[in-house]
Amino acid sequence: MNKKPTYRLNDSLTSLSIAIVSVTVRLTFRGAESYAYVYLYENYHFVDLPWNHPSTWYMAALGVDFCYYWMHRAAHEVHILWAQHQVHHSSEEFNMVVTLRHSVLHGWCGFIFYLPLAFAIPPAHFVTHQQFNLIFQFWVHTEVVKTLGPLEWIFNTPNHHRVHHGSNFYCLDKNYGGVLIIWDRIFGTFANPAPNEEIIYGLVVNQPSFNLLRLETFYTIYAYEKMNSMASWRYKLAAIFYGPSWQPNRPRLGAEEDIVKVGPREKYYVKLPMWCNAYIIIHFCLVIYIFQEFVILHAQMNPMTATCFICYIIGSLTVIGLLFDNSQYAANCELIRCGLLVFAIQVGVLTIEKKNVFGFCELFFGVSSFLWILKSFNVLQISTPDKNA
Repeated sequence: MNKKPTYRLNDSLTSLSIAIVSVTVRLTFRGAESYAYVYLYENYHFVDLPWNHPSTWYMAALGVDFCYYWMHRAAHEVHILWAQHQVHHSSEEFNMVVTLRHSVLHGWCGFIFYLPLAFAIPPAHFVTHQQFNLIFQFWVHTEVVKTLGPLEWIFNTPNHHRVHHGSNFYCLDKNYGGVLIIWDRIFGTFANPAPNEEIIYGLVVNQPSFNLLRLETFYTIYAYEKMNSMASWRYKLAAIFYGPSWQPNRPRLGAEEDIVKVGPREKYYVKLPMWCNAYIIIHFCLVIYIFQEFVILHAQMNPMTATCFICYIIGSLTVIGLLFDNSQYAANCELIRCGLLVFAIQVGVLTIEKKNVFGFCELFFGVSSFLWILKSFNVLQISTPDKNA
């Protein structure tokens, strides 16, 4: 067992923020990703598997995990898919909170790989085992568990998944398995951890930030710029659908000499005063409460109210990221955010039945606005970046 701490407040809240935004967006299009699967099964499935027979459950489990392997592999080997999946790899830590760090487009980019199962596997079995598959992967994001002995030959374990998240050269494009590691062994993408080399987490070309909008978009912008820089349409399409390291007249996944070699590096860290961290924690807890209310009540909300809730959640978490980054825009953005929220509550745009809660929020955001007015007059200070994690 290893008791080395792997959680940092800024990194962990960033992972949770990305997860909250992802779920918020998915709720808006609830069920849309599963519609194609249900349609294919109802109209084109060629075999009727019995609901309560063990073979159906085994086939569903193996089928989902097999499709997950290829979906996950494509997310690393197809540039436009990597532009979304890289969000999950953007943390410089490796812990269970990182499990939740997924792009808002993650589901939309991956569901097509599961559609072949619709010709045989009933939708209920597919949905159930897809969730089991994701739940299993939660625990493999840890540095606490070192090895599971003989089980390492069959199952994906923390020991295997640490390699997958590494940006070291030998770690790249390895260990894609969800529950089972056998697919990597069969298809030649398996790697054991190097015994004398520390695994470096984060992206190969690291763009560290705690701003969730930057983490969600910066690589898509880079992929577009790479495509736009190509001289011909053949190369433009290759820049989108070949590997992230591809260059003209090179192999599909890029040549070894074109891949950046990552060595030991300091983790990105910004030291904030205690009052600022406490302020962020309180506001983050309030975002979680509002998010919970949105999850429960969104189906009953009119479009304007739902939009206001979504804007509050995404806007608040974005500003929290700016605060963690100590961005030059953070103080002004937070002052504007708090002022707009007081206004929205007063005019009744942002409201639920629990009037006392919004009465408290109005007072709380008013006090928060006053704090950032003090900051604008340099009464309160925020520290500068500190590279020592």
